[in-house]
Amino acid sequence: MPEHIDPMLARAGGMPQKREDGWGFEVKWDGVRAILYWHEGRMRVEGRNRRDITVRYPELRALGEQLGGCEAVLDGEIVAFDERGTPSFERLQKRMHLTVEDAVSRAARAIPVAYMIFDLLSLDGRSTLALPYRRRRELLERLALSGPAWRTPAYHRGEVGELLAATAARGLEGVVAKRLDSPYRPGRRDGEWVKIKNHHRQELVIGGWLEGKEGRAGRLGALLVGYYDRREEERGARTLRYAGRVGTGFDEPELRRLEAELAARARPTSPFAEQGVQPPRQARFVEPELVAEIEFSSWTSDHILRHSSYKGLREDKPAREVIREDATA
Repeated sequence: MPEHIDPMLARAGGMPQKREDGWGFEVKWDGVRAILYWHEGRMRVEGRNRRDITVRYPELRALGEQLGGCEAVLDGEIVAFDERGTPSFERLQKRMHLTVEDAVSRAARAIPVAYMIFDLLSLDGRSTLALPYRRRRELLERLALSGPAWRTPAYHRGEVGELLAATAARGLEGVVAKRLDSPYRPGRRDGEWVKIKNHHRQELVIGGWLEGKEGRAGRLGALLVGYYDRREEERGARTLRYAGRVGTGFDEPELRRLEAELAARARPTSPFAEQGVQPPRQARFVEPELVAEIEFSSWTSDHILRHSSYKGLREDKPAREVIREDATA
């Protein structure tokens, strides 16, 4: 049983060419990535940054009863659904940051989650990382993992147009294409997994904020966000590029939480690069540690967001790993 396995990552892109026989396709879930370890009757659930999040999702404990004496490491996504049965990252926000047992129990009753299992990384003491994706899926499906708070959604092979259209009609993020012959590469983003989105959405780093006006005067009005430049990163540099402001998507509880988080990270100078478009003069700056999920319509030619909306904070991705996703095929 490995102590830790970093999740394999997907690149943003378009539909793979010659996809009929070389790729499998899964629904892209709007949740948080989680690696689940079941060993000697004990369960541990880790987020993408190796943080232990087991206590936050008590409804997953019964999954261990179904696994029984079988030891396994699973990869999947923890998802909360809204009233229409659509994955909702906003609803999941109300579960993601809780650690006190009573609060977790109340939230679990009000906002149940489901663990969507899509990979098997170890089985009965044997690593499956080197096996091709199609074989790992065969082994996973033999376990027949399905319960009140977990399931193993099917994957699809060949033509995927109908699946992509169905996800768009249901308001889902899109699909993930995975090469059928690809091994599992922990922590890697090599292009063997490709996320194909129905709308623009990605993580961005919060580097500052602006005061609001009128009803929000003196309070948070907009977040100032950025990303690290992939090309400069390849040259050994780490430069946070300004990507614009995000002024919608906050409810009152989230405003209060963000204001506290920003106040604790205040700094006098800008964390953004001096080159390119700059944040407004009245900006207030913070240490670039918080990662937010942002939905937007498009990028401008200067790489600034259009029509952006805040979806929530992410704790499962380090700020230093956030780059601008290139959605070209």
